[in-house]
Amino acid sequence: MTLHEEGAQKIAWARQNMPLLAGLRVTFERELPLAGRTVAMGLHVESKTAVLAELLVAGGASLTMTGSPGTTDDAVAEALRQDLGIRVLGQRSDSYADQLEHVKESLATKPDLIVDNGADLIAAVIESGQGGVFAATEETMSGALRLRGELSGRVPFPVIVVNDSPLKLIVENEKGIGPAVLDGFNRATNTIVAGRTFALFGYGTVGRSMARTLRADNATVLLVETDPIRALEAALDGMLVMPIEQALPLADVVITLTGRPGIVRAEHFGLLRDGVMLANVGHFSTEIDVDALRSAATSETVLAPHVVQYDLPTGKSVRLLARGEMLNLAAATGHAIEVMDVGFALQGHSVHALATRLGDFIAGDQLVPHSIDLTIATDILKTMPAARWAE
Repeated sequence: MTLHEEGAQKIAWARQNMPLLAGLRVTFERELPLAGRTVAMGLHVESKTAVLAELLVAGGASLTMTGSPGTTDDAVAEALRQDLGIRVLGQRSDSYADQLEHVKESLATKPDLIVDNGADLIAAVIESGQGGVFAATEETMSGALRLRGELSGRVPFPVIVVNDSPLKLIVENEKGIGPAVLDGFNRATNTIVAGRTFALFGYGTVGRSMARTLRADNATVLLVETDPIRALEAALDGMLVMPIEQALPLADVVITLTGRPGIVRAEHFGLLRDGVMLANVGHFSTEIDVDALRSAATSETVLAPHVVQYDLPTGKSVRLLARGEMLNLAAATGHAIEVMDVGFALQGHSVHALATRLGDFIAGDQLVPHSIDLTIATDILKTMPAARWAE
């Protein structure tokens, strides 16, 4: 099987299990809301994202895609290039420097609309002063934090933040991420979860899902959370809540899930126990200071395809999983297909609304329109075997 054939097969299987996007595609093909539009997409390049890309092209868009370091499925990228003529930038082995170049190349197409992940493309547009973008969508909490932090008050066009939709929080964050990350951990390490002690950083919807999934698999969960309200929730959920200085020396595995950079830094390396496994689930690999870890190490050894051991001057070793990139995508296949059908239906409906009703939106970040949430929730119930909503 060629790389192209492998990618086409993966996309076909995803497409068969994404009924929400299939229904929306009928509307896009009929109305062509993106006819004459140039779209730049900055989402992880894999089979589910490919079905969203097909939707945008079906709606008339000229599309350029770039993914993230360590998460691009090269077979899917090749299938998109050959079958739809989409310009897909990058490959799985890319570094962060490569990613920055792909962002520049994406903006060189002079996009009208951005579909973003982590606000990379949006930030680049703002920093460059490039005009022409009339609207954008943002997928993640990491991107939402950037929009409300470093980019606050600087975005001259509407940005619908898909992450804030209650549907994404319920389906993707609370129900999807825990099993997906556990799959990534199992594939990367092939080691047991039960009996291990995991230190998790962050108890938002993603952290809750991860913690509850690990607890269900009989792991001990330590929770580091600086927000006292979330910390209280974690304690009432039965997690052992403690500061980072107490959690790190006890943990067999450390996982960051905050959406913020600089969580595990150089000053923390001395607290880690020998042989600890270090992983990240947030969009950016900067939650763990990987560069500082490499600089501090006296030697670096590849133990498995997704496990690199760094030996420190103290005599301890740290085992970094999946380069510090998103463990669920870099070491596995990400969320279940049906989970991403919901997230990408939110993207598709939001893009349609921005393209056809731009006057309904204001500049800057904002919620998914409630009418879209209601439409998709109703459609989900109609597709679920456990629901009898339409009867």
